[in-house]
Order: sequence, then structure tokens, then C-alpha cells
Amino acid sequence: MREVQVHDERACMLGEGALWHPERGQLFWFDILAGKLLSRSADGPLEWSFGECVSAAGWVDRDRLLIASETGLSLFDIATGERTGIAAVEADDASTRSNDGRADPFGGFWFGTMGKKAEQGRGAIYRFNKGRVEKLFDAITIPNAICFAPDGRRAYYADTTSGMVYAVKLDREGWPAGEPEVFIDLTLEDISPDGAVTDAEGCLWNAQWGASRVACYAPDGSLKKVVSLPAAHVSCPAFGGADFSTLFVTSALENIPSPRPADGLTYAVRLDVSGRPEPAVLTA
Repeated sequence: MREVQVHDERACMLGEGALWHPERGQLFWFDILAGKLLSRSADGPLEWSFGECVSAAGWVDRDRLLIASETGLSLFDIATGERTGIAAVEADDASTRSNDGRADPFGGFWFGTMGKKAEQGRGAIYRFNKGRVEKLFDAITIPNAICFAPDGRRAYYADTTSGMVYAVKLDREGWPAGEPEVFIDLTLEDISPDGAVTDAEGCLWNAQWGASRVACYAPDGSLKKVVSLPAAHVSCPAFGGADFSTLFVTSALENIPSPRPADGLTYAVRLDVSGRPEPAVLTA
């Protein structure tokens, strides 16, 4: 593992939703509470404001993203900034917003919702699949760690407040097949699981809020390694770079009374393992 580098110096109140676009070779991420999508190009920093909480995305094609916001899902044109709504989700409830999300290996997109004040059990996890949205799980407080085994046989997610990461088997079309089971129990360590991603070998890399680290777990749930970062609240990892061996990690200023200069920034660290391209989202 090489030295941790700062990928972007813009401090996010709540950095989240890191996504490496494989066709553009470009990282996108969000500042949820600022209502912004952030990125960088060869010409420097980029950002788009949405006027509401935005939190997660999947790529549809080279020029469009599917974006989860507090009112639902929309298609976003990167070049023009045009946004087209495609599905309202909890749009009539001003007290909730979207949170973590990621594309599944079948072309679907899983995303979570939660109370804006993290009210107990107000959240849920949904799946967008070829134009339809269906609720998968409810009574979740802070949905996080949504990611998938490379072979598409398992999905993972966490309820941050529970300290648990769960695994659930998937059927041949990517729908849950059976009840979720505990995959990682972090309660004894008093660690809060946040965003996660899997690598090419099926290991799960979990950003751990308040712990200044991303931890890697083998497919059997055993801890393999830990990547330490200078920010207190690391929030979401994504593999990217030319060979998918760079781990990008967002962080947050939220709930830090006296932030340090390292808090809220977006980081990059080269690893001796490889990730894999995120699958595209199918819209129809």
C-alpha cells in the first residue's frame, strides 16, 4: 500500500456516493447536505447544485448518470446539467432523504432512504430495475454499505446505527432470495459501518464512520487488512484509476465540533489489490 493522497481539497459537510465512471475515467461523488455532485476533470474541479439532498449514482452511459435524491431518481446529463425525473420515491415526505446506493450486477440500482434527523427505523432500501422501483427492506435507520459480490449471488448492506453489515442471497434476476443474515458484527468494537464496495476477489471494503479507516473483509467475513486515513469520518469507498487499484474515499465534516484540515476531503490510495468496473444501470 502506498501513501494516502488528497484527491480533492473541497471539504464536504457529508461526502458520500463515490463512483468511478469506467467509460470516462472520472470520479464522481456527492456532498449530500450541500445538495451537490462533485467531480474533477483535467481542467480542474467540477460541481453541480441540485437544490435538494443528492447522495448516490450509477452510470447509464458515457454521458448520463442515474442519481438518487431526497425526492426520487433522475437521469442527469453530465455535459449539459439537464436533469430528468424518472421515479418519485418518498417525494411527499419532506422529513426523509436518500443515502447510500450502488448499481447491481444485473443492471439494477439499490438505494436507501432515511430520516433527515436519522430517526429510528424511518429508512428503507429500494431497487430500481428496468424502469420500476420496489421496496426491498424497511425499518432501517441509516442504510449504508450497499454493494454486491462479483458473481451476483449476494448483496450486502448495513444499518449504521446497529453496527451490523448484512448479506442476502440473490436470485438469477438480482432480487433477494431469503432473509438477510449478519455478515459482520462490529458492535463489540463499537464501530459504525458506512459505505462499502467489493473488489475483484469478492472482499468487502467498508468505510467506518468515526474510526478513520476503511477495513477489508474476506468473503467469509474475516478481517484482512485496514487502511488508515487522516479524516475522522470516512464515508464511502470506490475503486478506480486505470487499473482499478486506486481506492478513493470520501469523508465528512458532519458532527465534528472542531474539524481538522483533513476532515471532509476526498482521498486516494494505491493498493496491491484490484477493484472492478461498476456495472451500468439499465433504465428500460
